[in-house]
Amino acid sequence: MKLKFKYFGIFLCFAALLAACKKDKFVDTFDYEAQYKTDTTAIRSFVVTNSIPAVKDSATGIFYQVLAPGTGTVVYKYNTQITANYVGKLLNGTTFDSTAVGAPMTQLLGNLIPGFQFGILKIQKGGKIRVLVPSGYAYGNRALGKIPANSVLDFTIDLVDAL
Repeated sequence: MKLKFKYFGIFLCFAALLAACKKDKFVDTFDYEAQYKTDTTAIRSFVVTNSIPAVKDSATGIFYQVLAPGTGTVVYKYNTQITANYVGKLLNGTTFDSTAVGAPMTQLLGNLIPGFQFGILKIQKGGKIRVLVPSGYAYGNRALGKIPANSVLDFTIDLVDAL
């Protein structure tokens, strides 16, 4: 009988421990669809105001303008190493990042944000593209350095090389 109470006591302690460790479920109340619509409206307005002949990709909603297609036949993969010069801006014109003159960035394609990857896929070596990226294909509802949460990003990318 004493042994039963001992095991019952251990069981109760274990159950209490598990109950105390239970965390509240994370509830994501962010409305991605509404933010996408807001971003698309902002991009359309920006494109019209600045007379940018951008095309909207129907699958992603990313707007882009191929400034120079480049040459080559690289078939891009997740581990394709790209070397590029770029300038990243917010729609208000604030530059949040860029490569230094004469010092392009070298990175695996798969390590870049989806909006940047999208731009690279549209050009070849020597190509240049402008990509207007809805926040969902960038940093979403997280702020990062000079980039506020829910920011549309405006990249101009010069692809130096792709291996």
